Amino acid sequence: MNWILLVIAGLFEVAFAACLGKAKETTGTTMWLWYVGFLVCLTISMVLLVKVTKELPIGTAYAVWTGIGAVGSVLVGIFVFKEPATFWRVFFISTLIISIIGLKVVTK
Repeated sequence: MNWILLVIAGLFEVAFAACLGKAKETTGTTMWLWYVGFLVCLTISMVLLVKVTKELPIGTAYAVWTGIGAVGSVLVGIFVFKEPATFWRVFFISTLIISIIGLKVVTK
């Protein structure tokens, strides 16, 4: 169950990064609503991270959480914000995914 919560926390990390990107693109009330979304997603992500670190090793949990956030944020950047999907970006994101899977495999 902790691994599922950790993945959910990582997805909320992606969501708060996406909210920051959307807030940057907007103005007025819409911008502030994106910032509220950022704060909500940030809070949920942190609460879940704190919860899972009570059972999982902090080093593993934090690495997986940031890894999910990094991979997800790059993918959101590519698909939502039209950032370039160069060979090297995809290559290094792939190595990060392999590392996250490796941490899951070797953690008891």
